[in-house]
This record gives sequence, structure tokens and C-alpha cells, in this order.
Amino acid sequence: MDPAVRLASTIADPLVSQLLLPVEATPDNAQTEDELLARLVSFRGAAPPLSYESLLSLAGELVALTASGYRLPPQDETPVAGVLSRTLWIIGELDTTDVQAIRLGPQDFARKLRSTVPGADRELSSDAAWFHDRLLVTVCLHLLHHLIRRSPRLAERMPERAHRIRQLIDLNDVEAVRGRPEPSAIDARFEARYVRSVAEQYNRVTIYGIDLPNPNSPDSWSLDATYLSLSAEFDNPEERTEATPPRPDGDSGEPVLSADRALGGHERVLLRGVAGSGKTTLVQWLAVSTARDALPPELASLRGRIPLVLPVRRFAREGFPAPDDFLSAIRHPLAGEAPDGWAARVLAEERGLLLVDGIDEAPESERTALRGRLRRLMRIYSGNFCLVTARPSAVEPNWLADEGFDELALAPMNRDQVAAFITAWHAAAGDDEGKDHRRLDDYRDRLLASIPLYRELRGLATNPLMCGLICALNRDRSGSLPQGRKELYEAAMEMLLQRRDPERRVLYADAVKLQRGARERLLRKLAYRMLVDRRVELSMDEALAEIARQLPAIPSTSGQGSPEDIFNHLLLRTGLLREQSDHSVEFVHRTVQDYLAAKESVEQGAFDLLLAHAHEAEWEEVIRMAVAHARPGECAKLLGGLLAPGRTGMQRNRRRLLAAACLEHVTELDPDTHSRIRRETRHMVRPTTLEAARSLGWVGPIVLEMLPDPTRVTDREAHRLAVTVTRINDDAAIHYLAQLRNRASLELRAELARGWHNFDTDRYAEEIIGHLDPEGLYFPVSDRFELAALRKLGGRSRVQIVGHFTPDELLEGLAHDQLTHLWLAYDLGVPMGWLASFPQLTTLRVNPRLPRVSGVPDGIRILS
Repeated sequence: MDPAVRLASTIADPLVSQLLLPVEATPDNAQTEDELLARLVSFRGAAPPLSYESLLSLAGELVALTASGYRLPPQDETPVAGVLSRTLWIIGELDTTDVQAIRLGPQDFARKLRSTVPGADRELSSDAAWFHDRLLVTVCLHLLHHLIRRSPRLAERMPERAHRIRQLIDLNDVEAVRGRPEPSAIDARFEARYVRSVAEQYNRVTIYGIDLPNPNSPDSWSLDATYLSLSAEFDNPEERTEATPPRPDGDSGEPVLSADRALGGHERVLLRGVAGSGKTTLVQWLAVSTARDALPPELASLRGRIPLVLPVRRFAREGFPAPDDFLSAIRHPLAGEAPDGWAARVLAEERGLLLVDGIDEAPESERTALRGRLRRLMRIYSGNFCLVTARPSAVEPNWLADEGFDELALAPMNRDQVAAFITAWHAAAGDDEGKDHRRLDDYRDRLLASIPLYRELRGLATNPLMCGLICALNRDRSGSLPQGRKELYEAAMEMLLQRRDPERRVLYADAVKLQRGARERLLRKLAYRMLVDRRVELSMDEALAEIARQLPAIPSTSGQGSPEDIFNHLLLRTGLLREQSDHSVEFVHRTVQDYLAAKESVEQGAFDLLLAHAHEAEWEEVIRMAVAHARPGECAKLLGGLLAPGRTGMQRNRRRLLAAACLEHVTELDPDTHSRIRRETRHMVRPTTLEAARSLGWVGPIVLEMLPDPTRVTDREAHRLAVTVTRINDDAAIHYLAQLRNRASLELRAELARGWHNFDTDRYAEEIIGHLDPEGLYFPVSDRFELAALRKLGGRSRVQIVGHFTPDELLEGLAHDQLTHLWLAYDLGVPMGWLASFPQLTTLRVNPRLPRVSGVPDGIRILS
């Protein structure tokens, strides 16, 4: 029997829960065996908490809550309530156990109750009897759901039945909400307050590494003033396999697009990006822009939606929350004021904008359950936009593909974006209380000039996190920058933990006087605690307890104050910790936490712990940094452990590739271990799929030494090798790719052209772009440097515009007598009459996510 009389769980739970004794009050509350329901109900026994009169009143409330929606005549409400109370009363006389009730399910359990009180409804009209029977099924559904929630053993013994009951609850909730004609005035008033709070809460962004001289200076800036639109590309290998030939017009796949606008036309997206690449900032921009109704035309489909930002770190240990727990799970300040069932109603009405940030923040062992809950949510509440973010290797390819999620990968910042970030950083720094504001323009200009000249610097400045760190160190060292990632972080620790206050003459901010060693050691202990506990934040009590536990072992902290004093000193004076509105504590960025935890792991010799988790994506950065910190013998132990037998499949492959990736961080390693890594990973560098080719690229430059001779492979394998090598930002990669440049395969040539933005513009143009056969090939242009380089090569007949340009810039940069095919991935925002300046132009391709173009001259066909 279908529970056609719906009652939302947010309304039903408080009432139905009264039918059962609290867990602590049930006999033998350990509940290791099947329990008779008669012993669990609250209205039977010597002195029952719920009398029959109270049960009758409760039944009356259940009827009253549903009667109006199903046009039950008022005169029938009291008789139906009487029959419902007598039917529920019989639960206390049955010999049915909780396990048997769950196995029966709501329909059969309701049927069993009715059959035990035959004729109870004989005085009801046929419509009232129909209403009673279906309301009884709904009450039984909520009762069984309550049994499962209060006794986990039931779900463990009968996972399929428990899953089905939870699914029925979700379906019931959706239908109950959809039965409401319009959102209530209470909902509307709350939503107005909520979206204002979202716009206020997320319209602040930290430009990492701004070295503030005292705690009264701002630690964040307006998102409006500092937001940088990054680039991204869709990565759906299932849609374009090697057996699928390119289109005749030279379509070489999705172009690199502005990440925020690339979301247009997609309802569900999984966004991948390395640490610090800007995933969270994009989430903030979407939330704020939607809350303010200030979205660009490409994202018009999101207008009017309610942004629900769900940072996974907030509920990583508890599991993905149900809709009605969204706000409380993330500890939103308005959580206690939300109307009952509000979030579920938003989703049921298909008005939600779900922003699930940081799948990698959940332990790998919990991600399957998290995905299951998210998949279930999207199936129940279809029609809502959902963006999920993760680090690249945190989840396997197509992790959510069966739920219709497209995959989008954030691309490294190009030179225009790096320049824009550096400019914004120095503009923001001009508002702090530093004494060097007159020199900021000089620091900015020197840094802008240095990045194209130095390969190591150019390779590091590919995302906002590293760009911010480079800016801060450049300012701190008056233009003298360290080389290498480990050296950058070591210099940052020195700047923030030792030199920051004395050099700014901040000497009396508090009574605690700690040097860098003590500060760093305490921060390392906090980071290590988070690593071991697999968390990215601690409650204030947990942080203070950890500080108190460590203080006796650090003599220099003696007499400096209480654990609270020491903690506040670290929070205010180092710039590495951040306190949330709910007083939980986290590091300013996950990468900082990983760096400090790695150093502490080596200090404690916790190599077995690192090796036990080496195949898990969230431990990769920690292990890389641990190798960089380790002494030669320790380094050999770590790397040897990565190669040790005992793992199979993907775990074994991931550990071996991680060993190869760690070689770039090694300062000293015995030749035998080095040779063993090379030997055991050599067979892994001939990827057989595009997914494997992309994954291989993250290993880094060491892969180039192990790849096969590019002159001795087929075109198909050459294409996969190009996919790998174009993702390795190293001069040697250009040399390898140059050996593929003369092949005829359009798919291979397109991949080589797409890789341009990852390398030095002029050198890549000279050694790769200038040698590619232009037949049928669109040449991508993402910034002004590439536009100028292509012009210097004489122009090309087919050009793909994948960066922000004005018509004037394109008129100046494109070869007028060469251009026959133009592909626009961005909306230029003006009529296209300027294309008349290209007499040979025959075809204009427009990304389908862009608004319709206008003013295109006659004779130019438009493709989308």
C-alpha cells in the first residue's frame, strides 16, 4: 500500500518518537538481541510515560496535520484519531520484535496492526477509512525509521531493508513538500535573511601570505576586489575515446574556459584542482553571486536559487548530513532559526545550489559512504545544481558519472592570470600598516619581470596559494626569492614565526615571548594531531588540551602563561592558524598543515604511520614533504616502504608512482634505492588509457626519464604520452614533445597545441607550435603573450580564443589575411561586426554555453 498520506519527517519525528521509550530508559538498553516492541513502546507497562489519553491526543495531532491536505471532512477527524490510537495501542500486545517489524516494512507492519483489531474502522466512512489506512502506513514508516536511527545494530543486520526505509522517508519528504502550493511567508522571510548572511559570510577572501605587521590589521579582503577568474577544462574521457575520430572541421575537444562561466549549461559538476588552486574561492564566488543575484549571463540558470555551501571538513567524521541538518552540520549562525524542513523544501522545489567543497577533506575510508549519501540525495532531489570539489587524485575518474556529473579540472594559471594576481596582492598589501608601501610598486614590477625568466619560479607560480606565498616572500626579502617548494615553505616559516614581529617592531603585542623553534614545534604538534585524527580542524577545547599536553616538553614555554595564553599567541602572532565563528581552529591552508605535519612525522620517526596510509590521496602531500625533510637513511626507508609488497591493484600502483614523484624532493639517496624505484616504475609509464595518462603527469619531471622513445610508438600511444608530458612543467618536457611535433595525427597535434599554456610561451611557440601542421587544427590562444607569439609566427588560419580579449586586441593580434576559422570560448560582450576586417573568414564557432552572438557579417557561417 502506498503511503499516499504524506507527513514530512521534520513534523512527524517529534510526534512518532513519543511512541517509544528513550534508549536509556529501555530494559536492557544494551540491546544486543532482538527486542519485543511491546517492551519499547512508551504507553504500556506498570507506569507508562504515555497514557492512553495522551496517545489519543497524539493521534489527533497526526490527523490534524494531514487532514486539510487530503480534504478529510472536519467531522471525520476525531473518529479517525480514535481508530488510529486503538491501532497503535495494539503494538504493546504483540509478540513482534523490532527486527521482525523492520523486515515487514511499513505496509506489511501496518497491515498486521489492522488485522489485530478487526472492525475498528467499521463506523468510518469509506473515505475516512482510506485516509486512516494510508496515514497508518506513514506513521509505521516513521516509527521504523526511528527504530533504525536509535539502534545501529538494526541497520548493520539488515542493511538493504534499512536503506529502503531511509529511501522511503526521503521520497515521502519530497512528496510532502511538493504538495505545498507556495513557500510560506515564514520560509520567505528566513530565506531573505539567509541569503544576506551568505553574501556577507563568503564575500571575504584571504590572499595567502600577506604579512600583516600587527593583529589589528585586516586578515582578509573583499571578494569583489580580489576575485580572480581562473581557467578550467572539461575532462570527460568517456565522451571522446581514442576510437572516436576528431570532427572534420578540426574540433579538438573542449577548450580551456573561465572556470566560473564553464559551469553554464551543466547541472552537476565535479571540479578537480590541486591544493591552493582556487576551488574554495570559486565556491565562495558562486555563493555570493547567487545570493546577490549578480550572476553573469552564462549562469542565468542559477538565478533565484538558494546557495547551500557545505564544506566537507565540517562533517567529515559524522557523514554527509540530511537536508534538514545542512545548516547545523556546518555550524551556520542561523541554523537554530531555520523553519523546520526548510532545506528539504528548497531542494524538493528544485531551487537549491549545492556547493560541496573538499571531498578530499574526508578520510578515504569514509568517501564511499559520503558518495552514497550524495548520490541518494541527488536522485531524490533531482533538478538542483550541484558542484563538488576535490583534489585531482582524491577520487577516481567518473566518481559521480553515473549521477550525471561532468568533470571539470582547474587549469594552471597563465601569465595574464599570474600578473593579475600579483597586481591584486600588492594592491591589497597597500592597505595594511606596513612601512614599505612606497616600495610595493617596485616589488610588484620586479616580480612580474622575474617570473617569465626563471623556470623554477614559473613552475611554482601556477595557483593562487603559491603565488601569494611568492609575493609575500618577495616583499619580505626585498626581491630575493628562494628556489624550490620546500625552500619556499621554510622561508615562509622563518618569516612568519621568527622575523615577522621583530622586524616590524611589534614587541609588546602580548606577554608571551617565544622564538621560532618553540612556535613551530607547537604548531607541528597541532598539525600532527590533525593528521593522526584525520581532521582539518580541532575544537578550541581539543586545541588547548593538545597545547597543555605538549608544554612540559618545551622548556622555553615555562612561565610564559597558561595554555590559553600560549594558544592565543600562536593564533594572533604567527598568521598560520585561523579561528572559525564556532571557535574551532584550523590552519590557514591545508598545505601548511601538511607541511608541518610532515616535519613532525619525521621528527617522531612515524614512518610506519606514513607508509600505512601512503596509498590514500590525502596523505600524498605529507609524504612528499616528509621525504624532503628526511635524512638519507630515513628517506631510503620511506621510499623502500612505498615499494614493499603487500598491496595490490590501484593501491600498489599509487604507492609506486608516489615513490617516483618523491624523487624530485630528495636531497640525498643511496643509488640502490634510486635504481630500484626507476626499475619498478618503468613499466608503469606506458599508460593505456587517457585517465592513466593524465594521472601520470602529476608524478613530475622524473617521469620524463622513464618514458619510451617517442619516435618508436604508434600515433595512439604518442597521443597518450603527449597527454602526460604536457602536464609536466619542465624544460625537458618541451624537448620530449618536440619529437612528436611532426606527426600527422590531428588528435596528437591538438593535444600538443593545448599544452601551450603550461610552458614558457616563446620557447614552446618556437619548438612546438611553429612546427605543427596547421591542416584542420585550431590553435588555442589563452593570453596576450600567446597571441603575440602566434602573430610572430605569421598567424594561422584556425584560431581558438580561450582567454579574455577585447575585439581591438584580436584585431591587432590576429593575421587578417590568414584567418578562415575562429572559435570563441568567451563572450566578448559586443556585436560581431568587427569580424568584417577578416576577408578570408568563413566560419565562426561559438561555445554553446555562450549567449547568442549578433551582428555577424554575411557570408560567415555560425557553428555551436
